[in-house]
Formats: sequence, structure tokens, C-alpha cells
Amino acid sequence: MAQFFSVHPEQPQPRLIKQAAQIMRDGGLIAFPTDSAYALGGRTGDSPLLARIRRIRDVDERHQFTLLCRDLSEIATYARVDNTQYRLLKATTPGPYTFILEGTKELPRRVLHPKRKTIGIRIPDHPVVSALLAELGEPMLSSTLLLPDEEHPLTDAEEIRDRLEKDVDLVIEAGACRGEATTVIDLTSGVPELVREGRGSLEPFGL
Repeated sequence: MAQFFSVHPEQPQPRLIKQAAQIMRDGGLIAFPTDSAYALGGRTGDSPLLARIRRIRDVDERHQFTLLCRDLSEIATYARVDNTQYRLLKATTPGPYTFILEGTKELPRRVLHPKRKTIGIRIPDHPVVSALLAELGEPMLSSTLLLPDEEHPLTDAEEIRDRLEKDVDLVIEAGACRGEATTVIDLTSGVPELVREGRGSLEPFGL
């Protein structure tokens, strides 16, 4: 049975954030709001966690996972970023974008795309996620909470609890959440390529 935390959307209660971070350290899977839609997340190196997310999402090993990072300095540890890519990231983060980049050896192979060795990188603009990342002290592995055969991600915490209470360990509620997924931009070729159009504007990338 999933736990359910109601937190303040702008000043999340430290006690609840600490508990949520501990649930992730213990291998737990959480559902939480972001600046685009709800997401599933937990610790990056946890292999059973990957299997749980894939089962909920009904995706295979080719699914591109995303690392939620606190800031640009953290990204360089986990993804290879050249000067051009860095300028784009600096101009558009934090915000509703996911960037596909080449992963580094700091990441377990199982979280990378099996053929391309890429990882999604994201710096969300949401106080609850920022607090979770700060308390956890490391990036979170995440995936948009989009259930099989549905067009839009889940946005309501009560509905998520009802539908996934046996599949996740914690649902965090923090008020209204947008139902639009992030815009996904592939930066691996040197020229920005649109993978998925979502909430983030395409203007900064000339697309």
C-alpha cells in the first residue's frame, strides 16, 4: 500500500522531504509532481527499480530513462557535454526540457539506452523536486508517469494513488500539476533534433 504525502507546492515540509528521500534510499519507487507532469522516480543504480518502472509503463529495455539533476554542474558527471551543448543547457534550464546526451562511465550500463549509450538529462523547475534532489544528494532516475495505451501523463495524485497503490511506495501531492510532458531534444549529433514536442518552447533550438 503506497504512502501518501501532501506537501506545500512552494515550501515543501522538510520532514516529509526527508522521509521521501529515505524511501528512495531504501529502494522505494515514488510518484511525484514536476513542472510538466507527474513522474516515477528513485535511486539511479537500483536494478529492481528499473524493472518496476518498465512494468508500470509497459516499456522494454530500449526505453530512454531520464536523470533529474539539481544543476548544470551535476550534469557533467553523468553526460558528455561540449561547449555548444552547455550553452543550450544553460539557456533553457531549469525548465520543461529533457535532453538526450551521451552517458559517461559514472552511470550503470543498465540505465543507458542499450544501443546508443545515451541518457535523458533534465533540470526541473519545481520546488518539490528541487528539495527531493537536495535531500537525496544525487540525481534521481525518472520516467514520465504515462500509463500504457494512454495519451497523456497522469496529473492527479488521488487518481495515481487509486491506480498505482500496489505498484509504488509513495505518492507525493503538491497541488495542481500540468498534464503536458517535457519537450525532448536530442543533442548527440551536434545539431538539436526534436524527439517529442511538449511543454517547452522550440524557439531556443531554432526548431
